[in-house]
Amino acid sequence: MSELKDIRVVREALPGARSGEKYQTPQGFTAIKDGIKPRGEPDRRGLLGKPRWLKAPLAAGAGYDSVKRAVRDHRLATVCEEAKCPNIGECWNAGTATIMLMGAVCTRACRFCSVDTGNPRGWLDAEEPQHAARTVQLMKLRYVVLTSVDRDDLPDGGAAHYAACIREIKALNPQTAVEALTPDFQGVLRDVETVVDSGLEVFAQNVETVRRLTHPVRDPRAGYDQTLEVLAHAKRHRPAVVTKTSLMLGLGEADEEIAATMDDLRAIDVDILTLGQYLRPTMNHLPVERYVSPEEFDRYREWGLAKGFRECVSGPLVRSSYRAEQALNGNNVGLDNHAAAARNA
Repeated sequence: MSELKDIRVVREALPGARSGEKYQTPQGFTAIKDGIKPRGEPDRRGLLGKPRWLKAPLAAGAGYDSVKRAVRDHRLATVCEEAKCPNIGECWNAGTATIMLMGAVCTRACRFCSVDTGNPRGWLDAEEPQHAARTVQLMKLRYVVLTSVDRDDLPDGGAAHYAACIREIKALNPQTAVEALTPDFQGVLRDVETVVDSGLEVFAQNVETVRRLTHPVRDPRAGYDQTLEVLAHAKRHRPAVVTKTSLMLGLGEADEEIAATMDDLRAIDVDILTLGQYLRPTMNHLPVERYVSPEEFDRYREWGLAKGFRECVSGPLVRSSYRAEQALNGNNVGLDNHAAAARNA
């Protein structure tokens, strides 16, 4: 049996671990399935009774199967799968996927995120830059989003590896635009520069929520001001690079806090903001405090545009990388008609 087949067999066996349980990875370290351990009596808010506008296409179809094969054959992780993205059916059937670099186990445990948590102890796939570049080539992508787990176990947070992946993609696919949705590198700005200097077009780091809710929503090693400084430095270092961030709604934030966050982001010249509904991935994660209506998302987009963002992509199922290649088209990545249809359903 080949090494690739070995890896695929082990990967397919991993779902045997229940959410919140520890398991052994193929690389030999321990991780927690879905990232968060159970905490007392389960709170089932946000797991049932979702409104009609949160329906997403099924994860099936010829396009979906083709992308899945490409991802598996090149030993890549995708945030589409690892973070249980509701848009996986739509995006994969359209031939797009967001590649998640540096493995599928994160050193942090944010309470909104279902990516597995553990300490990879320095493990990296040395062939990942070549595999990522080849996948982009095979899929004929004109725009690719790269994201990654946080790798606080690496001296540079994985910045050099991230940059190597971008350079390899650019070398094999010179016409492909690259968006990098990166970790915060613990606020080490030279590591931010390593990625920004790699040839990308868009640099993204997610603020995730309003200042007041940053903790407990995000891991204690993350921070509202730390993310702002990372985004600000990326723009200072290379002003031509487009900067981008994302805000989840439905975690208990007030309208005034959403507006204040927008002001903080515009003060450091962030170009693109995405707004989407927080959806609770498992009962171990934070509950949903409210479902934001399509009308409210339309209103928040108007706020963002009025405050000076080049685009504010806003909708219930919007995620950081959703239709990212359309983010500068000025049409809410084609979601305007979707919101109207949802209201009239």
